[in-house]
Amino acid sequence: MLIHIHTENPEPRKIKIVAECLNDGGIIIYPTDTVYSLGCNLYNHTAIEKISSIKNIDPKKANYSLVCHDLSHLSDFVFSIDTPLYRVMKKALPGPYTFILRANNNVPKIFRSKKKTVGIRVPANLISRSIVRELGNPVTSTSIHDLNDIDEYIRDPEIIYEKYGNLADIVIDGGFGNIEPSTVLDCSEGDIVLIRKGLGNLDNIL
Repeated sequence: MLIHIHTENPEPRKIKIVAECLNDGGIIIYPTDTVYSLGCNLYNHTAIEKISSIKNIDPKKANYSLVCHDLSHLSDFVFSIDTPLYRVMKKALPGPYTFILRANNNVPKIFRSKKKTVGIRVPANLISRSIVRELGNPVTSTSIHDLNDIDEYIRDPEIIYEKYGNLADIVIDGGFGNIEPSTVLDCSEGDIVLIRKGLGNLDNIL
């Protein structure tokens, strides 16, 4: 199913349809402030396994992130962080950054890395954040790219639907996406370490 959702004023009825799909264990392809992503309910292990199968990866070796509406529930999923780091996150988010933090026991074991870390995202995209708010908990998320070229991202949601619509229950058309992924910062050991330079500009937050 392809659903068109307004980028600046996401229709509540359509957002509710997507959230209900996620609650029922569905898989969605949806826009963020960077590239389009595959998403499912954080607490549905079967859905997480399905996404892992789609990407042909072990859930514990996958670069999954938790997409959150804001930072208000950060302590629900990660251990406490110091004030300087929190200030950086407040400055960066919502925005095109992924912060890798130490995961607590509320993060499902199925995709908690061996290092016991998890990526946290708060995209500057009203569609994705509205979905998470309606769902009531974070969405497990991973970028969708050309299966033949991991560095190639598709911007056009209609082409995404044509190529990958059979892999998801809902594909959301939220306009053209970007072709750059998020900037990934590993903060799990105290210092902020750049893992991947993406759309986010470090000069704006550090």
